[in-house]
Amino acid sequence: MKRRAALTLIGAALTAPAIARGQGLEDVRDTASQLDQLHAIIVVRDGEEIVAEAFRGPGLDNVTNVKSVSKTLLSLLVGIGTERGVISLDDRLLPLLGRDPAGNARDDITVADLLTLRAGLGSTSGGNYGAWVSSGNWVDFALSRPLELEPGEDFIYSTGTTHLLGVALARAAGADLLTLARDWLGDPLDIVFAPWVADPQGNYLGGNDMGLSPRALSRIGRMCLNDGVWNATRVVPAGWLDRAWTPRAKSPWSGDGYGYGWFLTRLAGTRAAYARGYGGQVLAVLPETRTVVTITSDPTRPARSGGYFGDLKRLMAQIAAT
Repeated sequence: MKRRAALTLIGAALTAPAIARGQGLEDVRDTASQLDQLHAIIVVRDGEEIVAEAFRGPGLDNVTNVKSVSKTLLSLLVGIGTERGVISLDDRLLPLLGRDPAGNARDDITVADLLTLRAGLGSTSGGNYGAWVSSGNWVDFALSRPLELEPGEDFIYSTGTTHLLGVALARAAGADLLTLARDWLGDPLDIVFAPWVADPQGNYLGGNDMGLSPRALSRIGRMCLNDGVWNATRVVPAGWLDRAWTPRAKSPWSGDGYGYGWFLTRLAGTRAAYARGYGGQVLAVLPETRTVVTITSDPTRPARSGGYFGDLKRLMAQIAAT
């Protein structure tokens, strides 16, 4: 009788964490479903998809605009480019673009400065975005922005800066950015990159508007969690993610760190690297809990740190604690 009671207690102790985890995941689903801007969420832990819900929007397997998550994907392409010898972090921007020296601090802008959003050039984002994309030459417009800081000095969020990086990488590699994304990430991961916006000269936009399904984006996160390896194939150079996840700047809005195309923070006490796109597009990697969180949202509505994106960070902290 005593043995039976003991076995019952042991069984209860063993199943309690599983029950608690199951309830925690239900709570995550409930929280996510109540955010009317959120379209889809995928949570993968230890390689297992433990949450996969599309409450609204195009679904889990259809292409969606991941907005500025594209900046993080561009960072991965740059990392692959360094391994292939087509570009270096110390390379200067203007020669990569085939431009003559400017005779000012623009001559000192490097690939590393562009990756960390520390080029020093005035922003083309926010209130300046419309004028930039309405211009006849996006590269010229971005390069002609005032030098507000010295290259490498501090963070200025600007899609024009990452577009310069994308054009530089494409020129160095001898292929357009869509081809590089498909060849260097799409093929080894067996995911689809849909064509996205190009500038008037035909350069695919670097750092915005890439099209991927939530499941494809989740797969990229899982590859990053595994230090750039997918199905025993190295996709991103060894150590690149460690370098990318080293803070080199800080967001003036959220206070989070910024590395090579990734924002860096802590969620429920655990380290997190995340990609963030307008409207609430998110790819977050939590190495200490072996977790990847993918969220897509309405791309037409803002997601400020003090508003909807703050809700998403609290949701991700809830996931981290589950």
